[in-house]
Amino acid sequence: MVIALVLLLAVVSVVAGAQWYLWRRLVRDVSAPGGRYRRAGTVLAVVLPLLSVGAVVGGRLLPLAAERWLAWPGFLWMPSMLYLVLALLVAEPVRYLLLRRARRAAAAARVPGAAPERVAVAVGGRSGPDVTEGAAEGAGEREAGEVGEGSVDPSRRLFVARTLAVAAGGAAAAVVGNGAYGVLRGPRLKQVTVPLAKLPRRAHGYRIAVVSDIHLGPILGRAHTRRIVDTVNGAQPDLIAIVGDLVDGSVPDLGPAAVPLADLRARDGAYFVTGNHEYFSGAAPWVEFVRELGIHPLENARTELPWFDLAGVNDIAGAAEGHGPDYDRALGDRDRARTAVLLAHQPVTIHDTVRYGVDLQLSGHTHGGQLWPGNYIAELANPTVAGLERYGDTQLYVTRGAGAWGPPVRVGAPSDITVITLASPAA
Repeated sequence: MVIALVLLLAVVSVVAGAQWYLWRRLVRDVSAPGGRYRRAGTVLAVVLPLLSVGAVVGGRLLPLAAERWLAWPGFLWMPSMLYLVLALLVAEPVRYLLLRRARRAAAAARVPGAAPERVAVAVGGRSGPDVTEGAAEGAGEREAGEVGEGSVDPSRRLFVARTLAVAAGGAAAAVVGNGAYGVLRGPRLKQVTVPLAKLPRRAHGYRIAVVSDIHLGPILGRAHTRRIVDTVNGAQPDLIAIVGDLVDGSVPDLGPAAVPLADLRARDGAYFVTGNHEYFSGAAPWVEFVRELGIHPLENARTELPWFDLAGVNDIAGAAEGHGPDYDRALGDRDRARTAVLLAHQPVTIHDTVRYGVDLQLSGHTHGGQLWPGNYIAELANPTVAGLERYGDTQLYVTRGAGAWGPPVRVGAPSDITVITLASPAA
């Protein structure tokens, strides 16, 4: 509890600091005190992060229709804030160099030994002491924090601030817009060949479509499911594996959005294992729902296909409900001379998988980091973030997933549906 509170406070502090930085560079530095733009920008600096909080917690408190009103602006502000901050940080050296050059030019323009022009400033209805010309601009100079000999003309400072703000805003909008387009158009098909030492010759070329992290919710709905189904069916796989995080909500709310999954077609059928998000929404109802759609749940279970054993384990999150992964039940009594393929949502289970002599584990969960540089954070918690890697005699493949959690945006981690082609050394 204490650790969670510390982490929460750390996150709040970072977000608050980022919001203040954005307000300073995008509102204060580019506007006049008390102006309409500054007032509107200050309001947005408060409202937008509150909408993001509402989008995160809305699924537990609000009906789906109301949640959608918070989800679009709230979730889109998250990546926008991230890439605005990154763009502005990149612009800081440019800002410094431009203002330094302007200060030097202003200092060089001064005539050595000339007396500064003096003006009278009225104080309390009377003429106060004479001050230099720079005092007439004191308020603006003090706000910018760069008062003194050789200081920059306020109009030049404003020009630099606005130019960099527009450049940073354009860069962030381009990155977020392209990332949102990539998610909303649907995942692309990816082909990967995996050689398996014990795979019989007759199974050479067997194709498994791996789908993970669809994340149906307030933004991604039925149309997204239909795009996924059409992409999978177009690949004509022999088997379909849905490896968790299908939904972010309940069956009554999101069941209609998942209905197109009933149209999935593969010679040996479609199989499903739970992800951690199913347990946030009620895993048991979803397991029954996908069964009704004609998809076979593997709840710590195994089916023996003619070519290999296909097994699946529940997600780690199910342990809190007494329904966590059970490797003994799924794999304990199998013939280890046969090839085994395991469906497990989280890559972190790979070390248990190795102990049970599994040849290939298929996972998701990481989203490939989803938003760069999130991949570096994902690497801290997962043995493999995306792609194929070997752990002893077991290979692990992690797909980046077919949807997105939270922001419908991906940067540096495009969504995918992977077709795994199994290869036999005897072929």
